[in-house]
Amino acid sequence: MLKLHHAPNSRAGRIVWLLEELQLPYELNRMAFHPRALKSDEHRARHPLGRVPVLEDGEVMLYESGAIVEYLIARHSDGALRPATDSPRFPRYLQWFHYCEGMVMPPINTIVVQTLLLSPERRNEEILGQARRLLTKTLEPLNEALAGHDYMLGELSGVDFMLGHACYMARRLGCVPAEMTHLLAYVERLENRPAFAKGISA
Repeated sequence: MLKLHHAPNSRAGRIVWLLEELQLPYELNRMAFHPRALKSDEHRARHPLGRVPVLEDGEVMLYESGAIVEYLIARHSDGALRPATDSPRFPRYLQWFHYCEGMVMPPINTIVVQTLLLSPERRNEEILGQARRLLTKTLEPLNEALAGHDYMLGELSGVDFMLGHACYMARRLGCVPAEMTHLLAYVERLENRPAFAKGISA
């Protein structure tokens, strides 16, 4: 059985969401988002930096949420959730899949560090402001791409497990302005999916 090592309010939520959408049986190891759990010798044996998610599939052990999404879709989705490599949509799939961690998540990481992880005396309002502005800017192409579409490629795909989760986080951080109507509707659409709700609440 698949086993997912998970901590709340982390990228592991997107993996729970995907497992639920694929209706795969899995075991969830819920860990505290705290160095005592994540930096333990036991967990460092799974992930050398002591982070989540980590997926176990028999002898396979994988970390990095994007790699896990690609692995689950390739090995466990029966061809669903990803266009064929000869499809005209495949280059677009690749672009948006990697846009998540390349462009959207770096400013999100900075905002989380500056608002939640650092002690108040170590926070920097200038860095925080720059990260918030950059995050909003990275979302503009997504808002445009979603015009007239329910999901990033028109139908639910691996891209949405990456970018959809990131857009949800961006909205929670207050970085999605009201004029981004397509993106806000997209996030609401995701929240109405039972599997997404389970992923977020795991």
